[in-house]
Amino acid sequence: MNDPKNTAFVLTALNVLEKREAGMPEVGAGDVLIKLEAVGVCGSDVHYYQHGVVGDFKVTFPFILGHECAGTVVEVGAGVRGVHVGDRVAVEPGVPCGKCEMCRTGHYNLCPDVKFLATPPYDGCLMEYLAFPAEYVYKLPENMTAEMGALVEPTAIGMNAALTGGVKTGDTVVIFGAGCIGLVSLLAAKAAGAARAVVVDLLPLRLAKALELGADAVVDSSQADLDERLRQACEGRGADVVLDCAGVNPTIRAAVQIARPAAAIVIVGMGANEISGVPLGPISTKELRITSLFRYKNLYPRTIAAIASGKLDVSGIVSKRFAFDETPEAFASAANDAANTVKNMICY
Repeated sequence: MNDPKNTAFVLTALNVLEKREAGMPEVGAGDVLIKLEAVGVCGSDVHYYQHGVVGDFKVTFPFILGHECAGTVVEVGAGVRGVHVGDRVAVEPGVPCGKCEMCRTGHYNLCPDVKFLATPPYDGCLMEYLAFPAEYVYKLPENMTAEMGALVEPTAIGMNAALTGGVKTGDTVVIFGAGCIGLVSLLAAKAAGAARAVVVDLLPLRLAKALELGADAVVDSSQADLDERLRQACEGRGADVVLDCAGVNPTIRAAVQIARPAAAIVIVGMGANEISGVPLGPISTKELRITSLFRYKNLYPRTIAAIASGKLDVSGIVSKRFAFDETPEAFASAANDAANTVKNMICY
């Protein structure tokens, strides 16, 4: 490499991103150096950008955002096997400790000491070069673009949602929320065999996108009589699986109502820290199984294979594309123009 320079976009205050010089990352044993080519703007990134906090995680300025990324390997560290210079790769952004009880019992996504990109205190990937452990870097097939590689991260959450809910051939699935996670959950549910997928949202653009991506029916949650319109959309049968990608009082309450007896409800998104007004009677009398998920584990290879095969067609997810130097515009758009945004992608 001919003395490359690394620049990053740094969050220096709420709603303020500044381009700054960043030192070239050190490539340690077991690491690879990636020249990044695409970074997706996630909802958590936008929340940090606007509020500086997500749940218990609080930003200390300056801070670098971004965790959905892909690029090309330009250097490999000592001991790296299976990843080579020139490989185009997607990055699984969380590196667990590998030693705790959660890691040792196969739940590495729940590792309390995970180092996750753009989750304080760890900086993210909104830079030109990123050094990362090769163990969590996955080669992309020739037919996948860097943009598709950056979409592997949210799509893995959608895959996890369908798997956690146990979606099977012939099921009716209701999905609350038609942002990026709701839409990739829709794709995953249909790929798993759902016969009917109903998507609920209040933004017309997102409802239209859900239909474009294969939803069998959509329901506008801003209108009255949500329960009845949901029942009609499910053809009077109710839902075998509900994937709540919004996670607020109205959606969780409606999920309990539309779920069939013995159905599964998966809380995928967390739009509120607390819920109230959720009826317990139907949960008991219908023997509903309510569960949740946190990110994903062991799903990157399967997600990449599903995208490459065309079983999960993510090509319609991105709504707006921005150059690297337009990163501030990409975040401002996501934060202030949600009605016209599903997923913003920064393309280098």
